[in-house]
Amino acid sequence: MKSSWRARLSHCRLCPRQCGIDRLRGERGYCGAGAEAEVFRYAPHHGEEPPISGPRGSGTVFFSRCTMHCIYCQNYPWSQCGDGAACAVEELAGMLRDLADRGCHNWNLVSPTPWLPHIAVALERLKQDGIRLPVVYNTSGYERPETLADAGEWVDLYLTDLRYADERTAAEASGAPTYVRDARRAFREMWSRAGPLQTDAAGIARRGVICRLLVLPGHAGEAIDNLRWLTETVGTDVAVSLMAQYTPAHAAIGRPPWNRRLTQREYDAVREEMERLGFNTGWMQNLEEPTPEPLLGYRMKPGSEPSNTEGASG
Repeated sequence: MKSSWRARLSHCRLCPRQCGIDRLRGERGYCGAGAEAEVFRYAPHHGEEPPISGPRGSGTVFFSRCTMHCIYCQNYPWSQCGDGAACAVEELAGMLRDLADRGCHNWNLVSPTPWLPHIAVALERLKQDGIRLPVVYNTSGYERPETLADAGEWVDLYLTDLRYADERTAAEASGAPTYVRDARRAFREMWSRAGPLQTDAAGIARRGVICRLLVLPGHAGEAIDNLRWLTETVGTDVAVSLMAQYTPAHAAIGRPPWNRRLTQREYDAVREEMERLGFNTGWMQNLEEPTPEPLLGYRMKPGSEPSNTEGASG
């Protein structure tokens, strides 16, 4: 970070909400983050996109707290309820060191935004010890370009969502009424910094942007709109991960259309548009694939290797 990490915490404007609260004095904004970093789990992770996971796994840190409150969030025990444990910067650096010692291909930071000052210090301490892995910024996409610019000096890969194309949907489903504007601005910033996905001779990601599109029930048209926006904005060289794994969870239960899975017709419409537009780098899930259990990092034991899981935030 270009300015003191303590200064960032005393007037927090890290995310688009720009609460401006003093976290050092015990104030907590929308996300609920305080003065110390909070981590739910960390472990080698084998369920990300293939260039991220590779054969040895992605060194994933699931941070507690989130700048969005998605009604269907499968991570809600830690993203919204605050499950996890506070840790000093030295402890966070120790987690990252352990992941490197275990042979992970990268450090995968899930929902890092509230904790960027702590992460920056931890990474600097590891760098001084000669320990360096590619850093994956794993985000919902709800970011400030200014914050991304400050963090850009140590981020190599962006694993970002474009979740919505209608601000009304973003407000209803995630409590983020400016998501579309902010996520698209953030994507442009990420793309300007990292560009198309680059891999080494073994197919492991080294730099670039991967854009995740989670197709949502009743809102498949928004995924199509985002595909078209990507085409118009950066072309079809961007690596796209099209995801069909939406599962009703948390507050989505009993709330149409969020209380159901995707239909084949909805998913096919998005997949066909992706093919028609000519995207040739990325991945498509099959709708009939069972949802991985345990979902995400939930029930994952500290330091354990999770089963095939989805690491997207939100």
